[in-house]
Amino acid sequence: MAHSNDPAALKAQFVSKLGEEQWDDSWESIAQLSPELFAASVDLIAVPKKKRRLSPKIQQLMSIAVDAASTHLYAPGVRKHIDAALKEGATPSEIIEVIELTGTLGIHACNIGVPLLVEVMKEEGIYEKHPTAGKPFDAQREKLKADFTKNRGYWHSFWEDFLALDPEFFEAYLNFSSVPWLKDVDGSGKGVGILEPKVKELVYCAFDAAATHLYVPGLKLHMKNVLKYGGTPEEIMEVLEIATQLSLHTSNVAAPILAERLAKA
Repeated sequence: MAHSNDPAALKAQFVSKLGEEQWDDSWESIAQLSPELFAASVDLIAVPKKKRRLSPKIQQLMSIAVDAASTHLYAPGVRKHIDAALKEGATPSEIIEVIELTGTLGIHACNIGVPLLVEVMKEEGIYEKHPTAGKPFDAQREKLKADFTKNRGYWHSFWEDFLALDPEFFEAYLNFSSVPWLKDVDGSGKGVGILEPKVKELVYCAFDAAATHLYVPGLKLHMKNVLKYGGTPEEIMEVLEIATQLSLHTSNVAAPILAERLAKA
């Protein structure tokens, strides 16, 4: 398929589909080196923008979650999507709440690591002898389980051994992860954060599904929670489409470097 090589025409195509705020010099390099990739990339990004199962504002919040996740930290994308989110009417409170939600990704070290630790303990014959592992919860642990369920709106079996082995760290994470669920942002005293629960759960889906993370247990859990809060499969699908756009950062980073080297040569 033939593609225009005119830089002005290519930029006009980009802006008409994606908006001026999404343009930067990296796209100019991609258009110069591979107009075919440029056109296909623009079309890929444009699909959820055309369908709008989620509002433009929520779409930008999902992109912030993907780019700001600790497994990716793509600063140019974070800047662009924050700018776009503000343009679409997002408030600073909404954006910082996405950042708070996305900052919980690191707990997957425990979600993955604790079951493996328990497996090793059983293989080494020390699990049954441990004073708290696999034992009924004491009053402190039962309260922490109840608090987590109340604050986060769910409980899952993978928290059981974590809580059994280290209630102090579990409590610290409970407080950390509950911030966006308990903040009183409007002075009402309700303390439920600013984003509706469905959107919070979609944020978790966004960074769990991203290619830099692919945390399957969490993704499945949060998909179920989205549906519980009234979300639709189409909305979840659109989050997956937005997360897929992470792959374009390969060319966003590499094409300008190639263009720079070619210019020097």
